[in-house]
Amino acid sequence: MLERLSKVALVAAVSLFLAIVAYNNVVDYGSNLEFVRHVLSMDSTFSGNQLKGRALTQPWIQHTFYAGIIAWEWVGAISIGCGAWSLWRARKAPSADFARSKSLAVAALTANLLLWFTAFLTVGGEWFAMWQSQVWNGQTAAFRMFACIGIILLFLKTPDSELSS
Repeated sequence: MLERLSKVALVAAVSLFLAIVAYNNVVDYGSNLEFVRHVLSMDSTFSGNQLKGRALTQPWIQHTFYAGIIAWEWVGAISIGCGAWSLWRARKAPSADFARSKSLAVAALTANLLLWFTAFLTVGGEWFAMWQSQVWNGQTAAFRMFACIGIILLFLKTPDSELSS
């Protein structure tokens, strides 16, 4: 039972984390919009960067990107929370039933991994050359989140034994 409760708690913790991140991005919209603005405009990449033709400097595009990130975070928080609830409800069930209850959490955690990997590491980090910026570089934070959530997903997917009576 301890292992199952650990899985439930970790999945729920990811949901809580994402809810706080999304909430903070709504309440303090301007702070992280500034981050998104600098990454998309590529204004802090190396001088002479041959990739600057990719820069997006139109405010409406920057707001749209940021709104998409916030929406993805909210959807992740809610769907991962629902996945944690599904796990909680099945915590005392036979192992096959508990394994089936993992589906939503697995899908939602995977979608969230795609946020950190695709939006931040791939699009921000490589397409907009965020790695070149000394100030507006979120790759370390994105990798930290990708790694933490990935480890939780791997732990969630480990087989569960039957509960002893």
